[in-house]
Amino acid sequence: MHVTGVHFTDRTDAGRRLAALLGHLGGPGTVVVALPRGGVPVAAEVAAALGAPLDICVIRKLGVPRQPELGMGAIGEDGVRVLNDQVIRLAGVTPGQLAEVEVRERAELERRARRYRGGRPPADLRGRTVVVVDDGIATGSTARAACRIVRARGAARVVLAVPVAPEEWTDRLAGVADELVCVRTPSPFYAIGEFYDDFSQTGDEEVLRHLADARAEAPPDDAGVDHELSLPVAGVRLAGRLTVPADAAGVVVFAHGSGSGRHSPRNRRVAAALNRAGLATLLFDLLTADEEPDRRKVFDVDLLGARLTAVARLLPELPPSRGRRLPLGLFGASTGAAAALRTAARLGGGVRAVVSRGGRPDLTDPAELAEVSAPTLLIVGGLDGRVIDLNRQARARLRCESELAVVPHAGHLFEEPGTLDRVAELARDWFLRYLPPGSPAARRPPAP
Repeated sequence: MHVTGVHFTDRTDAGRRLAALLGHLGGPGTVVVALPRGGVPVAAEVAAALGAPLDICVIRKLGVPRQPELGMGAIGEDGVRVLNDQVIRLAGVTPGQLAEVEVRERAELERRARRYRGGRPPADLRGRTVVVVDDGIATGSTARAACRIVRARGAARVVLAVPVAPEEWTDRLAGVADELVCVRTPSPFYAIGEFYDDFSQTGDEEVLRHLADARAEAPPDDAGVDHELSLPVAGVRLAGRLTVPADAAGVVVFAHGSGSGRHSPRNRRVAAALNRAGLATLLFDLLTADEEPDRRKVFDVDLLGARLTAVARLLPELPPSRGRRLPLGLFGASTGAAAALRTAARLGGGVRAVVSRGGRPDLTDPAELAEVSAPTLLIVGGLDGRVIDLNRQARARLRCESELAVVPHAGHLFEEPGTLDRVAELARDWFLRYLPPGSPAARRPPAP
């Protein structure tokens, strides 16, 4: 029997839905720790949404000899061992059988730890909030072991988060973590896989790819500033994240579109590439949590543009960057691109460069497009025919230096392999060309 309304398409879908419940944990003090292998695709979505580093905690289930899918305990890194005495007793497992299973699983645990870490040490968890993520809870042995490990490694707060678990899971794991988060707790519950349309095995290569992607998106180690902010704008407070590498050559403010926010995985990936290139970034929510469900506000370019303009003017006064008046660039996605161009028109020489990703510049008033003086790069996907046409029409109204870059084989959201990396490269090169002192845009007089 399947319970309706609790299915996930796959682990990526499950991760996105789980991440939606964890927004309160975003910030530089959080680390996401995945249980390989199945927990890694789920945790990758959570880490991207929270803007947090992704690490692993290698755990191996100890399966009953004649029924290996039934866990009688788990072992983990740092010598952690958790046993379910009730299962061992009911299954009639002898000490010799238990030892044989443990030896076999310990060898596999060590193999995976070596391969996944590649010689890198585990993330420093001391004093941090650690979100432990798996693709689901069955008996809870592996989750219990993982939480014990991260606690021993110095985590100040442990959050156990999964897409699906039995109805009584909180009773079973009471005291294991400081907070327990689950998307669905269906009943009856027989196995985790019954609640996924695609529960195919996660391979080592997929684990390695997710870990490599997460390392590429992490903020630079030498960031001078990496702060969560609350921005006062026109009677509301907007949440943002400011990252300023040491000796930053400029700052890029992101305008998210279509109701997306500062935790957008796509914009965070682009922002991380800019940080590595020595550019500061500010990602913030153009709408408050109460406003986001209102689709009219998502397309209210007047509102979005006014808020982006206000934040751009506020930027030099923010406590983490006070006294650092860095050259300003704007990065807009979808409807955020219209807001970015409107702000560029209003601030004139105060904006040095604009980049649009899959943007809707056609939503900007034609008169304002003509007033934009900042060099503007319009990036669109080669499969996004309608948006290509809209960008061509908008570019014809621009009087500033501009380019239209079409990324081959990319759709509107740039989800195809390698396409978002190409967006990041194009944006990085454009901002490095026009933001630093001595660049062509820097020689234009700023707006009064």
